[in-house]
Amino acid sequence: METNQNFESSPMHQPSNSPNFFQSSTAKILMVGLLTLVLLIPLQYVKTLIFERADRQKEVIKEINSKWGESVYMYGPVLKVPYTHYSETKISNEKTKQITVQQTAETRFAYFFPDKLNADINVKTQQKNRANYQSVIYTSLLNFKGNYQYPNFGSQSIPAENIQWNKASIVVKTNNIKSITGSVQVAINGKSYTFEPVQEDEGRDSVASLETRPFDIKSAFASGSANFDFKINYKGSEQIKIVPIGKMTSAKMTSNWPSPSFDGNFLPESKKITDNGFTADWKVSHLNRAFGQKHFGTLPNLAAYTFDVKFLIPVDQYQQNERAAKYGFLVIGLTFLVFFLIQSVSKICIHIFQYSMIGLALIMFYTLLISITEHSSFTLAYIIAGISVVVMIGLYSRSILKDLKFPLFIIVSLSALYSFIYVIIQLENYALLVGSIGLFAILGAVMYFSRKIEWK
Repeated sequence: METNQNFESSPMHQPSNSPNFFQSSTAKILMVGLLTLVLLIPLQYVKTLIFERADRQKEVIKEINSKWGESVYMYGPVLKVPYTHYSETKISNEKTKQITVQQTAETRFAYFFPDKLNADINVKTQQKNRANYQSVIYTSLLNFKGNYQYPNFGSQSIPAENIQWNKASIVVKTNNIKSITGSVQVAINGKSYTFEPVQEDEGRDSVASLETRPFDIKSAFASGSANFDFKINYKGSEQIKIVPIGKMTSAKMTSNWPSPSFDGNFLPESKKITDNGFTADWKVSHLNRAFGQKHFGTLPNLAAYTFDVKFLIPVDQYQQNERAAKYGFLVIGLTFLVFFLIQSVSKICIHIFQYSMIGLALIMFYTLLISITEHSSFTLAYIIAGISVVVMIGLYSRSILKDLKFPLFIIVSLSALYSFIYVIIQLENYALLVGSIGLFAILGAVMYFSRKIEWK
């Protein structure tokens, strides 16, 4: 009997008081963290869906623009004067040792830019819809006025008799003659000349050319200079790019588009932008450019010397959805953290399956957001998706947490988090600053509420 008593009191057979690791706070937070990482997989699928829809939008916009009219690049009018260039070739006869000189004649061209160029540009935009996609298209009237000085060939030492004064013409260079509407004419000292498309092989400027029929410079420039009036109409999309080729170029553009983007080598000297459109003015001197007023042989590539105006939707729906999805990991992580803190404070057990359901509901927010956005505005879609997810998680947490105060706290926290992210998405210049301050405040709140939790 004494032996049995000693055996029963042996330490090896006493019940263990050590806590189970899988019931500890450390194990629970590790599992929640692992679940958060696993949920990044469906979140990445949502981002891929957004990218696919955005690519589809680009394809549709490109198709709409190609049928209506693409972006416009142009410069002109340029005075083109042909001249005869003679070259000599020495031919040596090996048998007779005689050298003969063979002279060949070749027609070359001189290009003269206007001395003064005034441009008045009016652009009327509209948004064209196809299914759920939008594109900005426009009709434009470009009116150019100015004058030419009498062409001077002195810098090239070209004899006057070699210049074909009666075969001069006016040239306009543009990237897309398909976008031009109606006839195009230029009036020189009151006499009208019609443009026709021509095929040119010379030059490095790989754009199409419009050219008038030949005329006699001596009669057109009877007073020593010539005034011109030139109009052209375009159907285009996205942007307009114009090269200021005048010795002094003054341009004014008016449009009903409320959010233009000014780009290119020259920005407007003044601009006024309202909800009803904008007005912008440019003044460019020949001293501001890296090309002169006359060119012999070929025209240079002038695409780098434009002033541009873009007619684009500033932040489209897919860009906003993409920016919202970037905060998905933050939303999931903070929501799980709130539930974990509530679990630690209230001693209520929340199963990993319940965490999974909450995480999937948070991901469903982004699929709801992108699908509703395609049929309405981003703001309305964000409100609908946010309310739906917050109500679903609130009701679900009510069944888990029993007490009403914790579900209400979760609803308020999620609403504040989604509102905070919406504000960041709408901001551009201050997004990083506001986001950093907000995250700092959230971290401080988490540290405050978790300070008394017993982590053993």
